[in-house]
Amino acid sequence: MFGSPLGSNVARTTSYKVVIPFYAYGAIAFLAAAVLLLTSTSSFGGHWFQPQLLAITHLMALGWATMIILGASHQLVPVLIENDLYSNKLAYASFGFGAAGIPLLVHGFFTFNLGWPAQLGGVLVVCAVLAFTANIAASISRSKRENVHAVFVFTATIWLLLTVLLGLALLFNFTTSLLTRDSVHYLALHAHLGLVGWFLLLVLGVGSRLIPMFLISKYTNPRLLWAVFILVNTALVLYGLGFLYGMAPVLNYVPALLVLAGLLLFAHYCRRAYAERIRKKVDDPMKASLLAVGMLLLPSLVLIVLIGALLSSAGGHATLVLLYGFTIFFGWLTAIILGMTFKTLPFIVWNKIYRHRAALGKMPSPKDLFSHRVYKAMGLTYLAGFILFGAGILSGAPLLLRAGAGVLLLAAVLYNWNVGKLLTRKPFNK
Repeated sequence: MFGSPLGSNVARTTSYKVVIPFYAYGAIAFLAAAVLLLTSTSSFGGHWFQPQLLAITHLMALGWATMIILGASHQLVPVLIENDLYSNKLAYASFGFGAAGIPLLVHGFFTFNLGWPAQLGGVLVVCAVLAFTANIAASISRSKRENVHAVFVFTATIWLLLTVLLGLALLFNFTTSLLTRDSVHYLALHAHLGLVGWFLLLVLGVGSRLIPMFLISKYTNPRLLWAVFILVNTALVLYGLGFLYGMAPVLNYVPALLVLAGLLLFAHYCRRAYAERIRKKVDDPMKASLLAVGMLLLPSLVLIVLIGALLSSAGGHATLVLLYGFTIFFGWLTAIILGMTFKTLPFIVWNKIYRHRAALGKMPSPKDLFSHRVYKAMGLTYLAGFILFGAGILSGAPLLLRAGAGVLLLAAVLYNWNVGKLLTRKPFNK
């Protein structure tokens, strides 16, 4: 419908007033993170546990990726379950808590002042996730349609809740002894619950629905998706149990290889959907999303190399950890958001402005509401910046780090320009 396969369910069930603030907030957070990256390149020459790196990581994880995903989920979950979103008020509460809490938390990490302002920020973030979890759970429970995509989303939401609860405990543990070990000991568990349980599982679940929809492909394979679901969740449970009960280091390969197997199956799913597509011409945002599927494999490969380095006691652990985090937050997560923003947000804006005017005459399609030239420039600068900065991490060359960060900042500026163009769009008079 009007260039978007999302159809009328989105227009009927989710108000643009709920969704748009998340996108706007995420865009600003991406720009802020790119600025911090440029001003903190010297931090990438040492250990990963540094205030600037913690601030950038949480700004990218919460302000950029999570806020965009929460906004998109309020729009997409009704499509997955073919029913209304349970509560717009809970959605507003989720945005309000998150929008207030994230800056407090990020500022606390940047200054490494983890007192009450940062702790208040952490509490507000947990409240945002609780509101979102309650909304998604209630929405799915009221739906008469059950499908694997909704199970992916709900399970990912539970992992998100566990992630932020553990993160809040770690935050308080810096100033008050709540846990048996120091907070740094638990950071790997906290990180992987969020990266694999929240981000990866949700991207796989939503992507497995949206990629065939946007390609207009008839391909479907629920059994394969259930296999992906089982592989990823089994890996998470094994990793968590091994972390808490002292697994032999060599056994870290098991969850890593399970996740890699799940990703390869998902890549096969996307390849089949692409091969059986009805729409032969693939637009630029869709190409970016498909590229992100390929980039999913990069963090897994880096992780496997990192495990090998740890087992062999070889040097370069800090470099590999930094590269691992960078390929996740500035790699596949950013790539998929850059692509899907301009597949979903234009339809939301079109629905806001033109839905009630469609009978008055010819209207622009959603894809006409943003600049494709700016989008292509953003894509090229993003890829260049990602490659340059990644090379800078591996080589330790300050010039490459600064150049990569500068180009990534340009990509963030272009992204914000196009998002701003969409959000300030006014109807033209016929």
